[in-house]
Amino acid sequence: MSSATSPDVIIEAFVAGIHPYFDYVLTATAFSACLFTLLIVLFAFSTKESRRRLVFQLNVLAICVAMTLGILLSVGGGKAMMDPFNQVSKSVYIAALVFGIFPPVLYDSILLSRLFALYPISTTPASTLLKIFAFPFCIKCARVIVVAVGFHQYVSSELTTASLEEAAPSAWYRNSKMIAEWGMQIADNLYSVTIFLYNLRIRTSSVTRVGGVAERIRQIFFISAANFVFPLIFNIAQIILITTDRSPTIGALLFMINNYTTVVGVLCATLWFSGSEWVRTRNEPAFDQVVHSPKPNSGMDRITGGSSGSEVVVLCGGSVTLGSTGSGSASELAGGCNALEKENKYVLV
Repeated sequence: MSSATSPDVIIEAFVAGIHPYFDYVLTATAFSACLFTLLIVLFAFSTKESRRRLVFQLNVLAICVAMTLGILLSVGGGKAMMDPFNQVSKSVYIAALVFGIFPPVLYDSILLSRLFALYPISTTPASTLLKIFAFPFCIKCARVIVVAVGFHQYVSSELTTASLEEAAPSAWYRNSKMIAEWGMQIADNLYSVTIFLYNLRIRTSSVTRVGGVAERIRQIFFISAANFVFPLIFNIAQIILITTDRSPTIGALLFMINNYTTVVGVLCATLWFSGSEWVRTRNEPAFDQVVHSPKPNSGMDRITGGSSGSEVVVLCGGSVTLGSTGSGSASELAGGCNALEKENKYVLV
């Protein structure tokens, strides 16, 4: 009987051994493919102006880092499944850990960089910048230090990849360094999003009724809130798992998903603005374009009620008849220009 069941036991043990690696490879492949597609779309909808922005460049860097993590996880997981007794070298294993646990600080810095749209470095006093950015800077430094200490303690405890994986459950369970990192990440994101949304509401309260600015502000609000809510949910789930589950499999999987969803969320915010900007640059005339068009037709102007022979000035996507008897045309045009200027000013994603 034992000889008959022996192959089944071996197969079940083999499947149980490669199952975590299969989950890692599947998750990394799916999200990496998604990020690669979004990267192409990001460049397709970007303009020369948007590509010069810091947020765009940080998004590209974040995508490259996340895709590198996916490649390392796929290599390590594929090797573990195909050749369980000859796994990847320790350097590859360590590289995967580095690209997994340190980049969340980068991803959160992209969210923090939106505050520079409300507090430009060139015009904001140094004391105000210090008050606003001192806390997130200090907490990010503390996060890097805590993660670096925990990472060094783990990788220096063993000499081979197999021994590191064997020590993973004990290093994972109730790891104070990771609990502190995730707790500080919650505080970091909460501060950045709260300051951003509060100042967005205060500074745009006077322009919320102008054109499409109100809709844009609402969209920015929901995007920023979503970029905080989803990582918050994952962070809470990770803290619960690390304190209750001795196996790091599910917790590591949630950690990976949290990293990828954070990148996707920040990227979608940039894609939303890049798409709208791409459409606007192709469907609307340039902001400073002024075209004078004489109107030789006799009689009254059917739009403004002006006299014949007047000139139409096209400015900011609108038109006004000069030298006409109609009232309010120039002021309406100026109001439209001011609205467009205000709308272009609040480029926050």
